[in-house]
Amino acid sequence: MTVAVASTAIPGATATKKKVNFANLGVGAAMNMFEVTTLGQPFEVIKTHLAANRQDNMATAFKKIYQRGGIAGFYQGMIPWAWIEASTKGAVLIFAAGEIEYVALNSGISPFAAGLVGGMGGGLAQAYTTMGFCTFMKTVEITRHKATGPNVSTFAVASEIFKREGIRGINKGVNAVAVRQCTNWGSRLGLSRLAEETIRKFRGSESSHLPLTAWEKIAASAIGGGLSIWNQPIEVIRVEMQSQLKTAGRPEKMTIANCARWIWQTNGLKGFYRGSVPRFGLGMWQTICMVAGGDALKKFVNEKYAKH
Repeated sequence: MTVAVASTAIPGATATKKKVNFANLGVGAAMNMFEVTTLGQPFEVIKTHLAANRQDNMATAFKKIYQRGGIAGFYQGMIPWAWIEASTKGAVLIFAAGEIEYVALNSGISPFAAGLVGGMGGGLAQAYTTMGFCTFMKTVEITRHKATGPNVSTFAVASEIFKREGIRGINKGVNAVAVRQCTNWGSRLGLSRLAEETIRKFRGSESSHLPLTAWEKIAASAIGGGLSIWNQPIEVIRVEMQSQLKTAGRPEKMTIANCARWIWQTNGLKGFYRGSVPRFGLGMWQTICMVAGGDALKKFVNEKYAKH
C-alpha cells in the first residue's frame, strides 16, 4: 500500500510523485473496506479469539464463534467499528506511507528500505489517528459476551467503558496497537518490495525494467504479508490488554510489560503465538488488497484523473 503518491519503485529509476487528491486518498478507504468485508473480519475474529482464549485450539475456536451467532459470529465487530476503522485508516496509511516512501526513495535508499520506512511511518500514523478506539471496540465485541451478555448494545458497552475509565479506557492498548501497526506495515511493505525486486531479478536483464504483472504483484504481496507474522507476540499482548474476559489473578491495569509477564506465567512461550495461523491468512489477504490491489486501483484512478 505504499504508493499513494509515489510510483512503484523500479531499481535505477527516480521515484515520481503524483498529485495528492481526494480520489487518491479514497483508494485506501475503498480497498480497506473491501478487505475487511470479505475475508478480513473472519480472520480477525478467529485470530482474536485464539489470542484471548489461549487454551482453545482452532476447531474449538470455530465451534465457539459459530455458537455465538452462526456465520454472523465470524463478522462480530465489523459494524460499525471495523467499517469506521477501515474507512479512515486506509486513507491515512496510503497518504502517510506514500509520502514517506517517496522522500526515502529519492534520498537514494533501496526500494526495500524505502518500503520499510514508509510502512513504519504509515502504521504509526494509523494507530494514533484513527485506530485506537475502533480496534479496542472490535476486540471488546469479540471477547465481551461471557462478561456482559450478547443483548447489551455495542454503543452501550462503549458508553459504559467511557463513563468508567474515560478517554484512556476506550483507547486501552493503543501503544501496543502502534507497535503492531509500525512493525506490521514496515514488514509488509518492505518485504513486498523486496519480493518485487527478487521477481525482477529472476526475469533477467531484458525485462527487469518492465512493471510487474498483476499476478507478480499479488505473489509479492502474499509473500510480504505472510512473512510478517513474526510480530505475533505483540498482537497477543494487544488482544490481552483489550480483552473483556475476566480471569483470576489477571492484572486490572494492564501495561505492555505486565501483560507480557501475565501471558508468560499462564501460557509460557507458546502463548505468545496463539492465533498465528489465522493471522498468517489475514496478513496475506490484507497485503494483497492494500499493496497489489491498492497499486492497481491507484494506477487506474491516476490515469483517469490525468485525462481531466
